[in-house]
Amino acid sequence: MALRVACIGGGPGGLFFSTLFKQTVPDADVVLFERNQATDAFGFGVVFSDATLNRINDADPVVRNGLRDFGTHWEDIEVWLKGERKSFAGNGMAAIYRKTLLKLMQDRAAEVGVDMRFGQYVPDLSQLEGFDLIVGADGANSSTREQLGESLGHTAETATAKFIWFGTTYKFSGLTFVHRQSEFGNFAVHGYPISDDLSTFIVETDEATWRKAGLDEFDASQPPGPSDLKTQRFLEKLFAEDIAGQPLVANNSRWANFRTRRTRTWHKGNVVLLGDAVHTAHFSVGSGTKMAMEDAITLVREVAAHQDDLALAFTNYEAERQPQVAKIQNQARGGLSWWEHFARYYNSFDPTSSPSTSFPAASTSTRSASATRSLWRLRNRTGWTGTEARRWKHLFRQDPSNSADACSPSHTGTVSRR
Repeated sequence: MALRVACIGGGPGGLFFSTLFKQTVPDADVVLFERNQATDAFGFGVVFSDATLNRINDADPVVRNGLRDFGTHWEDIEVWLKGERKSFAGNGMAAIYRKTLLKLMQDRAAEVGVDMRFGQYVPDLSQLEGFDLIVGADGANSSTREQLGESLGHTAETATAKFIWFGTTYKFSGLTFVHRQSEFGNFAVHGYPISDDLSTFIVETDEATWRKAGLDEFDASQPPGPSDLKTQRFLEKLFAEDIAGQPLVANNSRWANFRTRRTRTWHKGNVVLLGDAVHTAHFSVGSGTKMAMEDAITLVREVAAHQDDLALAFTNYEAERQPQVAKIQNQARGGLSWWEHFARYYNSFDPTSSPSTSFPAASTSTRSASATRSLWRLRNRTGWTGTEARRWKHLFRQDPSNSADACSPSHTGTVSRR
């Protein structure tokens, strides 16, 4: 008898799982439920490092082909700080507009025979009683996870830094970190190109600066859709010189605090979770979509091999993926900690010294371990004074040669448990 599979969530993780499972087990009945319409897409870019794409590409060519035909690629990371621009090579990355990627993945799922039902919300798992396997790929605020209860051991740690996500018609040449001081405090941007005419533009600041600037007035608790237009105007003015006067583009753009989610157990009964529903890592590592898609690859392999013993399949899935996810989350601590404290770091580095300017790049992005290694090699070539080394060690509580982990001062978030 053919296996009946329901996947809740039509993001990259859910689409990739559904497509791969239908390809691997062609006689399975695979139904994907997505609460939004097929053409709805919140957010802007999806980014991958070259080093992480091989496994995804081996599983299915949809991402590789999409990046080739519609995406952007770059080798350098740039830091714009105190009037200077520094570039660091050897960090190959690619990005694509999220809406474009979703359309390509939807087409691929349809091609292999996945039954996609858009505009269908599943508020109660009892509605899916006829399915043998239920996959929750419904994101960080997963209702599937919430219905499974506290036995999963889910925790959410809320960072103190504020962030907001825009796009801009200005095209960055690659991953770029832009730092600006305002009369209220420091703001900084993660920017990168996602198409020929659009770049992602993520802004972070500390809560005190956010409040002083009067950017705390928007009601972020309202349903998805409206954007914080006051903040949009403020940031367009603040970063006008950096983006050549180009406008920011809003899409459900509102301030939030990043939440790092961890979950002890990823399944219960015949329900299993993947992606942001069970784990998140700060976007400075650029690994959220990658982790969800790699979850999907492993889950498909294990369920296909153990269709008559889902408990074993789920156990094997968790045994492989949980250590890999934990490693990425640990790497992300450096970037997250930098953004929680970057105002004091900004004032502590001398832009006239290449190494001093370069190390914020390692702090802001742990997307590639090679980024930190290349910056440390730069330090060795140019010579870093003992005073600068002591300053770094004081700020980060480690010797600066200790790879990306040297970018992790103590983290001060709040943890909630469910």
